[in-house]
Amino acid sequence: MKINCLIIDDEPSSQIVLKKFIADVDFLELIGVCYNAVDAIEKLKQNPSIDLLFLDINMPKISGLTFYKSLQNPPDVIFTTAYPQYAVDGFEVNAIDFLLKPFSFDRFFTAVNKVVEKKMPNETKLENGHFIMIKSNKTLHKISIKNILFIEAFGDYVKVHLEDTFIMTNATFTSIFESLPKQLFIRTHKSFAINLNKMNSMSGNQIMIKNHKIPIGQKYKTDFLNFVNDTKTN
Repeated sequence: MKINCLIIDDEPSSQIVLKKFIADVDFLELIGVCYNAVDAIEKLKQNPSIDLLFLDINMPKISGLTFYKSLQNPPDVIFTTAYPQYAVDGFEVNAIDFLLKPFSFDRFFTAVNKVVEKKMPNETKLENGHFIMIKSNKTLHKISIKNILFIEAFGDYVKVHLEDTFIMTNATFTSIFESLPKQLFIRTHKSFAINLNKMNSMSGNQIMIKNHKIPIGQKYKTDFLNFVNDTKTN
């Protein structure tokens, strides 16, 4: 699946960052770059197949928000701006996400991941509902959440442990953890979060998942035990 996107931003430095990030994601196709809303209207008329806008809110003459509200059949939008006070306005028009400049590739990738999930037909969303997209070595992996055993911070990388293998990604631990359902995944340690459905046993400060021993940090133990008890009650 390709997502055709358009950058609308009057700052050349921001355009450079977005172009680089888009080029690093295989499923994104950059259709063009516009400096203002007037140019963008023409571009959208010429390219009705554009699926996604990376739209700066604070632009001269017509703001990005005003421009987006004026569109009859607008594509999905990810707003980009250096001004956090615009975030609420952006989400009022059902923006996919809001990127506060300067943003990292990791944060960018989390945002475009939301576009993928929205556009994926329901029948492809794996029988029990959800999946996440994880980039590893410029390859995008579609991973069923139910197949994840646990995630592990590993230096500058994160290991996503599956039934018989693992995938290494340079996304942050926090971004991966926040993309997982909170009713299923719980953090047990500063470097580990587990899928509670995959836990085999717990003894002292250690959890067993298959042949893996997962530590329980003292800071996380109380929350973990409360989470397990609440899950049993429900």
